[in-house]
Amino acid sequence: MLGRLRLDDETKARWRSRWPWVAMPLLALVSLWLGAALFGSESPPATEMEGEHDGHEPAEAAQLPPMRVELTDRARALARLETVPVHRLPSPAVDVRLLGRVDYDETRLSNVTAWTGGRIDRLHVETTGERVRRGQVVATIYSPEIYAAHQDLVTARRQVQRLSSGSPLARSSAEAALEAARQRLRLLGVTGQRLERLASSSRPARQITISTPFAGTVIERGATEGAYIQTGTVLYRVADLSRVWVQLEAYERDLALLSLGQTVELRFEAIPDQTFDGTVTFMDPTVDPQRRVARVRVELDNPGGRLLPGMFAEAIVAGSLGDDHPRPLVIPESAPLFTGRRSVVFVERPGAERPTSDARLVRLGPRMGQRYPVVAGLAEGERIVSEGAFFLDADLQIRGGQSMMRMPDDTVHGPYDEIVEVPEEFREGLRRVLVAYLDMQAALADDDVQAAREAAARLTTAAQTFEPDTPAGAAATWRELAHHLRRHGQEAADASSIEELRAVFERITAQIRALLQTFGNPLEDPLRVAECPMAFGNQGAEWFQRDERVQNAFFGEVMESCGEIRMTLEPGSYLMAPLEHDAQAARPAGGHSH
Repeated sequence: MLGRLRLDDETKARWRSRWPWVAMPLLALVSLWLGAALFGSESPPATEMEGEHDGHEPAEAAQLPPMRVELTDRARALARLETVPVHRLPSPAVDVRLLGRVDYDETRLSNVTAWTGGRIDRLHVETTGERVRRGQVVATIYSPEIYAAHQDLVTARRQVQRLSSGSPLARSSAEAALEAARQRLRLLGVTGQRLERLASSSRPARQITISTPFAGTVIERGATEGAYIQTGTVLYRVADLSRVWVQLEAYERDLALLSLGQTVELRFEAIPDQTFDGTVTFMDPTVDPQRRVARVRVELDNPGGRLLPGMFAEAIVAGSLGDDHPRPLVIPESAPLFTGRRSVVFVERPGAERPTSDARLVRLGPRMGQRYPVVAGLAEGERIVSEGAFFLDADLQIRGGQSMMRMPDDTVHGPYDEIVEVPEEFREGLRRVLVAYLDMQAALADDDVQAAREAAARLTTAAQTFEPDTPAGAAATWRELAHHLRRHGQEAADASSIEELRAVFERITAQIRALLQTFGNPLEDPLRVAECPMAFGNQGAEWFQRDERVQNAFFGEVMESCGEIRMTLEPGSYLMAPLEHDAQAARPAGGHSH
């Protein structure tokens, strides 16, 4: 017979200490069961599986690449995955989101100073944050200079009164002394009604008051009671918060979308239920060489003083790229998973037997409304997972793959960390170098030795004559590339045979690859990335060309079509730099062709 079980305090404490060790395995089992329900394959009867695989064991999940997820149709439906193609911005109208913070309006900052020296006997405004009225007394001071000058004024006035019935000469002398005493007080800062009150006083004042000529909020107190101060000492700093600034930071790529007088919609985390409208009144003429941002000032009214300096702000600017500006590739804001300053997107593999996606590191620009512009890592037309990316990442994590949580910290060097955005004049210099390279590639594909040498000479000249000083970081990166391009370009121009030309062309291609990864495609036309695995004794080689059809620069007319087009690099796009185990992700479906 079982009675009611009563646990003493010691037993309860022992169970509480052991509970986490019991709960953790249970939670793990539940997680594995849910993972199997969502992502596991359906299990047909053993005989059916044997017939389906012709006696071979089914492929294990561990054999998949570490950044690949493969689902059944049922698991895909349960995960509610949705995919969309990577496409270009359909309209030149874009919403640019900028971050910043509220700041004081510098034109409405004022200092309340002491107009005479002395000792502070009392501060009437003791703490920062207090509001003051114009003309309000803020301090009482004992001033030896004012006391002495006032004593002279009182004495001179008495002397005038005593000599009122005296000789004209004596009265004139007394009145001159009285005016001199008044003038001395004026020079010390006593004017107007204050001077008249002192002139009518029968005894010299031991204390004087200091009033603020400005209304606003005290943001800084510069003195304490009992301290001795000099003329001009700042007692308080006062800000008029009825109008404030919002200091935004804009990436240089966004500056073309901003203009003075533009209306900006502002949101603040502290006031989520309201939006504010401001006006762009200033754009910094310089760009921070390290962070690549420029300061943009927005002014707006602050009724009720709800906007406080230091508040974080998000600005939405309705801009336009213009008809002549290339429209960027964009993806939905729900597609990327963020790991620090890097982003992960799941890319659908076309032609796979089962729903399959690869996790790919990409580089995105600042959010534009409900989209992110793609800086590097994706090509137009690729399908990406727009809804359900977290489910795929969870599967990678359970399987021990390269999930977002297992990726290296973003302080570790990774793909696209070397990307540099440069102005149009910089891109024009890069354009001349790349055009010469493409001419050399076409000449080698035609077995034209002389034309290839001439193109190499043009490449050398273009690299020598392009010597930018700004932006500083981009210029330093270019100088290193230019050094190798000049040397290899001269070697190619002096080559005695087409074999020697092609060997040097491979080294030049390595520098062009670095150029495209760092600065992007500066041309107004797309580039094709081609590869031939049979070049240099089956070691393989890569090159860049204009034509959509393979033009093999390493075999020429003998095997001109040998190879494949790996990808297309659109104008302004950066060359992909995938992780080593993700190298195949950038290649289209299909095999090698001759």
